[in-house]
Amino acid sequence: MKIKKILVSQPQPATEKSPYSELAEKYNLKLEFRPFIKVEGVTAKEFRQTRINILDHTAVIFTSRTAIDHFFRICQEMRVAVPDTMKYFCISEATAFYLQKYIVYRKRKIFYGDKKMDDMTKILQKHKTENFLVPLSDIHKENIPGLLDKLHLKYTKAILYRTVASDLSDIKNLKEYDAIAFYTPSGIKSLFQNFPDFVQDTTIIGAFGPATSVAVEEAGLRVDIKAPTPQCPSMTMAIEDFIKRFNKENKTK
Repeated sequence: MKIKKILVSQPQPATEKSPYSELAEKYNLKLEFRPFIKVEGVTAKEFRQTRINILDHTAVIFTSRTAIDHFFRICQEMRVAVPDTMKYFCISEATAFYLQKYIVYRKRKIFYGDKKMDDMTKILQKHKTENFLVPLSDIHKENIPGLLDKLHLKYTKAILYRTVASDLSDIKNLKEYDAIAFYTPSGIKSLFQNFPDFVQDTTIIGAFGPATSVAVEEAGLRVDIKAPTPQCPSMTMAIEDFIKRFNKENKTK
């Protein structure tokens, strides 16, 4: 038995030259990319039910581009005119620059860190009087809210989008894949929503990140490939390492 076909539960890379395409070429693999999850915005009606008033806040904290998209979408749908005085705090410079899609960048008060919580701590400490709004997904890390709690700052969490299972009904038989690579715990939920009778058997499962590994095991499945590790910081490197060992073991049998 050889590993020939892998299902990757993510969108296809935007460029032809990617670590996955190099892996496929090197080991003569057939790769299929299918996102197991998708992001869906909450409706204006749902948001109104939370009784959160955007204009009660003087600042917004953005942890991703998706959060930016859904903040301005909900403002538009609810006909909320965001004042020029609103301050924006972003987790990184790249996230901050993305704001240009919606606002005149140079005319606004924008602050950003370098993806590090220490940076955000220093920035937020200088703005203790603000009332922060934090747009988030229904599934989110507690690092930013936890930091705001630690600094005793006033804030409101606003769930503006959610992660839901994709429709994978066009995949008739998962057994045609020798391996499946998962990147999020939500991907495992989607697996069983789409294929409730899935039995792993000989299917090789790769999990990226400790939370994904835990989700795989809690679902009663076996984790065959784990990433990141010190030796294999990416999923593609972990898959390659596994293939090398797998092929070697099968040669000796």
